[in-house]
Amino acid sequence: MKSSLFDLGRFDDRLSFLYVDRAIIKHTANAIAIHEFDGVTDVPVSSLALLMLGPGTKITHEAVKALADNNCLVVWAGEFGIRFYACGMGGSRHSRNLLRQARLALNERTRLQVVVRMYCARFADETIDPGLTLQQLRGKEGIRVRQAYAEASKVSGVPWHGRNYKRKDWFAGDPVNRALSAANACLYGLVHAAILSAGYSPAIGFIHSGKQLSFVYDIADLYKVEMAIPLAFEIAARQPEELEREVRTEARRRFHAAKLMKRLLPDIARVLDVPEADADEFSDDPARPAELWEPRSFSLDTAIGEILAHRPEEGDAA
Repeated sequence: MKSSLFDLGRFDDRLSFLYVDRAIIKHTANAIAIHEFDGVTDVPVSSLALLMLGPGTKITHEAVKALADNNCLVVWAGEFGIRFYACGMGGSRHSRNLLRQARLALNERTRLQVVVRMYCARFADETIDPGLTLQQLRGKEGIRVRQAYAEASKVSGVPWHGRNYKRKDWFAGDPVNRALSAANACLYGLVHAAILSAGYSPAIGFIHSGKQLSFVYDIADLYKVEMAIPLAFEIAARQPEELEREVRTEARRRFHAAKLMKRLLPDIARVLDVPEADADEFSDDPARPAELWEPRSFSLDTAIGEILAHRPEEGDAA
């Protein structure tokens, strides 16, 4: 029986992510089944937030349908889960959060307020001087990130020569840079799933702009220093044979230990100043028909008059 939105598990109750490559994914009674050379693994899709499909993966139509019905985001990714190619849709059926996000981003004053809340969220244990400019906040954040790299390098014993990687030559990067990219990819995917599950747009960013994943980068940056940086240095220090696989495994463990799934949606609502009553990802009745928009600021006659006034006369050049 097909699930309704009220039957679905909440995002914060789900497992974080699963990366699969070189396998065939089929639908089973209440799950999907991953067929690999060494056996078959059943995965309960109702409790999974994100499925990352790597190279060599084949998936049936019924499996995709089951994932969509259960609000599990499907992402088509490159080798090691790094490159992002395409994704499915989220489970939210309302546009309330998307419209609010767009209004905040299109107004310079409210956008700046969101940006300041995002920066302040990264300094939760510090008192932020209200007189700081945006440029000073960015400088403060830059210092925080550089200190995080330096501290992780010191603790792990892994030398740090700066962020350096080539998109077209993955193995040209040193182990710690590869580990950072792998950890960030896992974080981006999970944040992307959270954003879509609550009905926001991954493209409408506030600090970042101009990319289809701008808002994903905005939110992921709240957690990188806590999650991705120390993880990457520790895995690089171990020098495992399958570095990227080790990063993904450890990322799942740390996301669970840090209760990241329970933090994501409240943190997004907090930086966007969303009222608590509006923050629930499944608060709308899917059976309710869509509302019709009504203009409030000026009359229909005025709008029609303005359109007709600017319409070219017959015979005018196009």
